Amino acid sequence: MTPTILIVYATKHGSTREVAATVADELAVQGFETELRPAADVDDLSAYEGVVLGTALYMGRLHRDARRFLKRHEPTLSTLPIAVFAMGPQTMERSQVRSSRQQLDRALAKTPKVRPVDTAIFGGVVEPSELHFPFNKMVQSDARDWDEIANWAHEVGVVLAMQEQLVVSS
Repeated sequence: MTPTILIVYATKHGSTREVAATVADELAVQGFETELRPAADVDDLSAYEGVVLGTALYMGRLHRDARRFLKRHEPTLSTLPIAVFAMGPQTMERSQVRSSRQQLDRALAKTPKVRPVDTAIFGGVVEPSELHFPFNKMVQSDARDWDEIANWAHEVGVVLAMQEQLVVSS
């Protein structure tokens, strides 16, 4: 049986969904069945052998739908391999990435039973025309590194495959 991995995302403007879709495509290339869904639309995890959660970071917090997903599914997520990526920094400058990493770590600490097999920080997207004042005065940017995203997704697939072998051989 081919393992099915749920890739869920929490996004305001769609850039996190685009990254989640790339992760889903990479995992499919590795032989996984994948399902891509908004985090707010997931009620049951029983059909999945693993989860990848993608979320945007806003003002130091995970997107509300990601926070709710983690809380609502914490008991089940404590038994499944889960990988988490967050998007946030405007640039991949070391201090911005470090700050985003700290924000992600703090957020994940609020659901201590959820222990990700891997986490990543990817650059975010700023589209001023989609934002309200004063954020609409920010400079437009897209700090996503698609090669880095694909490489991380590949690594997650390797880890998930190893997890699946452990479960099958137990």
